[in-house]
Amino acid sequence: MARKQYDNPKAEMTPMIDVVFQLMIFFIVTIKQEDIFSKLNANRPAPNASSAQSEENDTQIKIDIGKGGVVFNGRGMSFPALDANIKKLAASSTKSTVLVRCTLDSPHGFLVHVLDICNKYKMYNLSIFSM
Repeated sequence: MARKQYDNPKAEMTPMIDVVFQLMIFFIVTIKQEDIFSKLNANRPAPNASSAQSEENDTQIKIDIGKGGVVFNGRGMSFPALDANIKKLAASSTKSTVLVRCTLDSPHGFLVHVLDICNKYKMYNLSIFSM
């Protein structure tokens, strides 16, 4: 029996590359990542009873700033009147929360003036947002 002479056989690379990419995609899609955040050790301090009581006693000051002027706790007023009212409230407690709400069309200078008044009387607990 005579043997058949084959040409120099070559391994085709295209199917091998396709299989490798399919395996890579399979393993990337099916891998389960560890949840890093569940392993973070975050110890929070226990709340003090005295701080909880002091938070209840704090008042909230609401200041609305619009195109027409400033509204302090539901009453429209000028900046000197606002200064006097914040001075009165700061004399009792500087830890009061000051909520400053600005409309989109309010002048930037009004907000700066209100912040200057709060800073003058050391009212540093501020929340500023637009409505």
